[in-house]
Amino acid sequence: MGVLHRLRWAVASAGVVPLLTLASPSFLKVAGVSPSWAVLWLLPWSLADGPLSGALAGVGLGLLVDSLQVGPETQIPALALLGWWWGRLARKGAPIERSLSLGLLALLGTLFLGLSLLLQRHGISLSEPLLRQAGLHTLLAQTLVTALLAPMICSLLLLLWRRQGAI
Repeated sequence: MGVLHRLRWAVASAGVVPLLTLASPSFLKVAGVSPSWAVLWLLPWSLADGPLSGALAGVGLGLLVDSLQVGPETQIPALALLGWWWGRLARKGAPIERSLSLGLLALLGTLFLGLSLLLQRHGISLSEPLLRQAGLHTLLAQTLVTALLAPMICSLLLLLWRRQGAI
């Protein structure tokens, strides 16, 4: 684990994610669907602090975000797995700094998170076509808007957290 988890303000910044989820600005929505703020926060955290910290942050963030929704579906396993995977990518490979790489990682992460929620909600057989269409519409819109916002938001957070981790 890196040193980022020791900075209280950095850990407290995860509290902004539920607030943004509840009060997402309308100009950041595509077809009424807001971005996945959990992915936009977890991606730079995992890249800056490593796989173990990323997985633990994914669990904590999943608990925060799950407290806002009603139903048996949970984001915890998907966010924990994404945090671990992104942290491992940062430790094992070349440093991820390009905007395109951040956008693609956010796209894959949001797609994985949305598919895990769809599978939990409807199972393998999406029998009702209206539910299937609505679920796929939401999944694609959220994936698109998250991937478009990731280069801006994740680049800034990654730069800030890498500088704080180097101190």
